[in-house]
Amino acid sequence: MEMDTDGMSVLHTLTLACSQNSHELKPAEQQLKEWESRPGFYSILLSVVSDHSLMVNVRWLAVLYLKNGVDRYWRRHAPNALTEDEKTNMKHRLQGLFTEPVPQIATQISVLIAKIARLDCPHAWSDLLPFLLNAVKADDTLVQDRALLTLHHVIKALASKRLACDRKVFEQLTANLLDFAHEMFNAHMHAFQSCAPHESSLWLDKAILSLKVLRKLVSHGLRDNTSNETSNTFLSSVFSRIDDFINAIFEQKSADLVSKREKLLTLLTKVLLDSQEHRPDAFIPFIEPSLQLCVKYCFHPDTEGLLYERLSVNMLNLMRSILRSPSYRPAKNIEDTKPNPLQAHKVKMAFFTPHVLREIGRYLVLNYFPLTSEDLQCWDDDPEEFSCEESGDSWKFSIRPCTENLFLTVVKEFRETLAPVILDLVKEHQHTVDPSDLHAILTKDAVYSAVGQSSFDLYDDIDFDNWFQSQLVNELQIKENHYRILRRRVIWLVGCWVGVKLSAEMRPLLYQSLLPLMQHGEDLVVRMEAAITLKVDILFGVISTLRHDPNDPINSYYLDLFVPVDDFEFQQQQFLPFLPDHFACLFRLLQDVQECQSKMQILHVMSFLIERMSVHVRPHAHVLVQYLPSLWQESEDHNMLRCAILTTLTNLVQGLGAESAGLQSFLVPLIRVSTDVSQPPHVYLCEDGLTLWQTVLHCAPHLSTDLLAVYSNMPQLIERTSETLRTCIKIIEAYLYLGPEDFLQMHSQSLLSSLLSLMTDIKSEGIVLIYKVVELVIRLLPEAGPRVFHQMYPGVMKSILEKDEYPMVAALQMSLMMRLILHHPQFFQEFCDRYAQEAKTTVDAVLGAFIDACVEKMDNVIQPERKKLIALAFATLLSGNSSAVIERFGSVISVCVEVLHDVSKTSEADGPFVDYLVLGEADAQSLDELDTEHERRKREKARLDPVHRYNLREFLIDRLRQLQENRGEQLAIMMNQLDIDVHSQLKHFLQ
Repeated sequence: MEMDTDGMSVLHTLTLACSQNSHELKPAEQQLKEWESRPGFYSILLSVVSDHSLMVNVRWLAVLYLKNGVDRYWRRHAPNALTEDEKTNMKHRLQGLFTEPVPQIATQISVLIAKIARLDCPHAWSDLLPFLLNAVKADDTLVQDRALLTLHHVIKALASKRLACDRKVFEQLTANLLDFAHEMFNAHMHAFQSCAPHESSLWLDKAILSLKVLRKLVSHGLRDNTSNETSNTFLSSVFSRIDDFINAIFEQKSADLVSKREKLLTLLTKVLLDSQEHRPDAFIPFIEPSLQLCVKYCFHPDTEGLLYERLSVNMLNLMRSILRSPSYRPAKNIEDTKPNPLQAHKVKMAFFTPHVLREIGRYLVLNYFPLTSEDLQCWDDDPEEFSCEESGDSWKFSIRPCTENLFLTVVKEFRETLAPVILDLVKEHQHTVDPSDLHAILTKDAVYSAVGQSSFDLYDDIDFDNWFQSQLVNELQIKENHYRILRRRVIWLVGCWVGVKLSAEMRPLLYQSLLPLMQHGEDLVVRMEAAITLKVDILFGVISTLRHDPNDPINSYYLDLFVPVDDFEFQQQQFLPFLPDHFACLFRLLQDVQECQSKMQILHVMSFLIERMSVHVRPHAHVLVQYLPSLWQESEDHNMLRCAILTTLTNLVQGLGAESAGLQSFLVPLIRVSTDVSQPPHVYLCEDGLTLWQTVLHCAPHLSTDLLAVYSNMPQLIERTSETLRTCIKIIEAYLYLGPEDFLQMHSQSLLSSLLSLMTDIKSEGIVLIYKVVELVIRLLPEAGPRVFHQMYPGVMKSILEKDEYPMVAALQMSLMMRLILHHPQFFQEFCDRYAQEAKTTVDAVLGAFIDACVEKMDNVIQPERKKLIALAFATLLSGNSSAVIERFGSVISVCVEVLHDVSKTSEADGPFVDYLVLGEADAQSLDELDTEHERRKREKARLDPVHRYNLREFLIDRLRQLQENRGEQLAIMMNQLDIDVHSQLKHFLQ
C-alpha cells in the first residue's frame, strides 16, 4: 500500500471506526481487519500517528492497531510478517516521535517501542538504547519526558524475558546502564527537593520514572551471588528516603503531590521487596534495616496512622518474605548450613527477640485484626459484598489478608513464643462482653480470629470441646445487634477447629447451633458464614483457616498434616435428624441473596450437602428442583453461576437416581446449551455440562428420545475438545449400556466417523479409549455390532501382524479380533477372506500369521479377563477345522494352559477347578441402594459376557471333543507332540 494512494482510504476508515454509529463502525472495523495482513498498512498507520493535526481519537485508534499488529506480524516467521525494510523504516520513524503532545498517545507509543525492543533489541535495533540515553539528556523538556517514559517501558519489557540467553543480555545491559540510571535518579530527586514549588510535580514524575528503571535493573539485572557497589549504595539510601518521604507527606497540602509522593514511596518499598525476592543472598546486609523499618512504622504506637494502606501492606509483606525465604533457613544440621543462610538466620534470630515477638503478636491481633468502621459500614450497606471471601493474591494488596498471612507466618516460625501470647489474650477476653460495648466486641472478635487462624498451633493448649459447649454456644444465642459480629466470628472459629479438635460427640450440638444462625430473621452475613461453615469446615472436613490464600505454602503445610479427617469425621446418621431444617434454611438463603457470587456459594453448599447425604435428600429436593429453572433463566449473563447450577444438578441427579428421569425435560436443554461448541458459553459450561450429561445417562432407567437427540452435540465435542475426550467416551459408553440398539440405529455412522477421525492424530491413551468403545459394541450386540466398525478392522489386523504397539494398545487390538472370533465367527471368517484377497494371500496364511503374532504378544496382556478372552477365542478356532490352526495346535494349547493357571482355583487340595471369573446370577444383583442404574446395567451385561459366562476348562474340553470328531485319531497324535510340561499340565486340568 502506498501512502499517496491508500493513505486517505485508511484515514477515512479509521475515522469511521471511531464513529458511534454502528452502521459505520462495523464495516470500518471489518475493512481494517482485512488490511491487517497487507504490506504497507502499518507504515500508513504510523504516518497517521505522527500527524499531530489529525483528531486525537483517530490517532489513538491508529496506534492501538499498530501495537496489536506488532504482536501478530513483527516476528520474522509469523504469517504475513512485515518485511525487514518496512520494519527498519518504522523503527527509524518511531525514534522521531518523542515530541508527542498527547500523554495518552505518548504512553502507547512508548509501549509500542517496548514491544518491538523486546523482539529486536539489542541485536536488530542496536541504536535504540544509546538514542534513548541521549534523548533523556536533551534540552527539550518534552523530548526528555517522552524518552524517559520510553526507557522505562523498554527496560521493563527486556527485564520480563526469562530465557537464559536473554537474561545474560539483560545483565550485560545492566552493567552498562546501572550507574547512569542511579545518577539520573539521584539528580531527579535532588532537583525535586531543591526546585520551586510549581516545578515539584514535574521533577517528581521524572524521579518516579527513573526509579522504575532503576528498580528493574537492580532486581533483574544483577546476579544474586555478586555484590554491586552501586546497587548496595542505592539500597542503603532507600531506607532514609522512605523516612524522609513519610514525614514530608503530612506537610504537603497539594493532593496531586501527596498522590505522587505516595506513588514514589510505594515504589521504594517495591524495590526492597523485589530485591529480597530475586537476590536474597545479596539482600542479607539489608535484612536488619528492613525489619527495623517495618517495626518502626507498622508496630509502634507513635507512628500509628502515618502510613496509607498500600505502604503498610508492602512493609508487612517485606517482613513476611524475609521470614518465609528458604534462602534464610539453616539446614536441619547447623553444621551443614552454608555461610549465607546461617548469617541470615542469625540476623533474624537476633532481631526477633521474645519481647519483640510478643509486641508484634499483640499488635497484629489488637490493632490490625479488629473490624474497622469502614468494614462495619460495608456490612450494613452491602452484606453480600462483605461476605465475599478474598482469594488468590489479595494478601499482596489488602491489609487484612496481608496481616493474617503475616500472623500465621510469625506463629509458625516462633510458636513457642507466640502461643502463650494468644492464650493470654483469650484469658483476658473470655468474659461475656456487654452487648452495648462495641469496642470490646470488636476486640474479642479479633482475638477469636487469631485463635481460629492458629488452630493447628494451639492444638495442645486449648480444650475446644469444653470451650465450645461452656462458652461459645452461649455467645451464639445472644441476639443483640452488635453481637452479630461475635456470632459470625464464633461460627467461623468453630469451623476452623472442627477438623482439628472437635470430637464427634460435639457434632450434633454444632448442627443444632447452626440452625438458628441460618434462619430468615438472622443477619445475612451471619447466615452466609454459617452456610459456608457447614460446607467447608464440617461436611468437607478440610480446614480453611487461611481462606484468603488456599495456595499459600503455610496452608499447604497444615493441610498436608490434617486433611485425613475428611472421610471419618462426618457421619450421615448424626446429621440426618437435622437435614430437613438445614436444607430448608439453605434454600431460603439461596432465594434471599441477590448477588451472583453469593448464589454460587450457597449453591455449592447445597450441592455438597446433596452429595454427602445422597439418597436421604430425595424427600427434600423438590423445592430446589422447582427453583433451579428460573434461576437458570435469570443467570443468562453469569456463566460461573450457571456452572454452579450444573454442578448442583449433577449431585441432585445422583441423589435422586432413577427418579431424576422426570427432570429430563429441563436437564436435556441445559446439556444441549452447555455442550454446544458453536455457542460462546460452552467455554465456561462445557466441562460441567458433560459431567451432568454423563450423570443423567447413568441414572436414567431407559433411553428417551430427548437423550438420543442431544447426542448430536457429541461429534463436534470429540473433534474440538481433546481435554474432555475421556468424559465424552464415558458418555458414549453410557449410551451403549442404556440402549445399544436404538443408539446405534440413529448414530452409528456419526460414531464411526468421529472415532475414525480421532485415530489419525491421537496418543496411545486415546486409542485405548476408542478400542474399548468398539469392543463394548461387539460385546453388547454380538450380531449387529461387529458390522458397525467394519472399516476399522483391516487397520487393526495390519497393526497386529506388522507393528510393535504400545502394550495396552496391542492388548486391545487382540481383544477386538478375539471378540469377533468368539461372538461372530462367521463375520470373522468373511473378514479374513476379504483381508486375504486385498493382501493377495490365502486365508490360512492370514490366520496363521495372526495366531503367531498373538502368541508372541501374549505378554502384553495383563488383565485376567483379556487373557481368558484370548484363550476362549483360541479354543473356538480349534473347532473350525482350519489347517493353520491345526499346524499351531501346540501354541494354542500352550496359551490355553497358561490362562487356565491364571483363572482357575480350587477350594480344597484335590477339589475341582473353579473359574473365578465366571459370574453367577447372584453376582449381578446389587445390594447397595447407592448404585446407579448404570452400575446395575454393567453388572447385568457383564454376566452375559462369555468371559464371565463360560468356564474355560469346560469350554476347552468341549472344543477338543469337536476337534476329535473332526480329526479323529490325529488329535491323539497332536496331543503326544505337545511339550511334556504343557501336556502334563493340560492333563491335570482336564481330569
